[in-house]
Amino acid sequence: MDASKQTIYTIADLAAEFGITPRAIRYYEEMGLLTPQRSQETQQRLYDRSDRARLKLILRGRRFGFGLKEIKELLNLYRVDTGEKEQMRRAIEYGDKHIAEVDEMIRELQETKEEMLEFRRRFERILAGEEDGAK
Repeated sequence: MDASKQTIYTIADLAAEFGITPRAIRYYEEMGLLTPQRSQETQQRLYDRSDRARLKLILRGRRFGFGLKEIKELLNLYRVDTGEKEQMRRAIEYGDKHIAEVDEMIRELQETKEEMLEFRRRFERILAGEEDGAK
């Protein structure tokens, strides 16, 4: 591809597009998840389409509950396994782990909801004079 036709983004461009702070992007750089080029004149960070795609995957992984170490591993697997099969296997493994965690959170929230509903029913009975509130 002709370098003059390559799309280049600044840190401000990506921050605005994805609704995150430049500081978050710099943190992802510190963690080794992004590696922008630097403008020779201004030392400004310059990101290409590949960096933009990586950032999109990082944010999707975060939204799904993946840790940065897991995301980094998945992104690095893509570099060595261009067929993406190992990356997909690992994503399934991590995904299953997070699905189990979400299921547990749902179970705990359901229990909390049931407890709250029971207190509500009891308070309604007390207000209606059907039960003594001293219990």
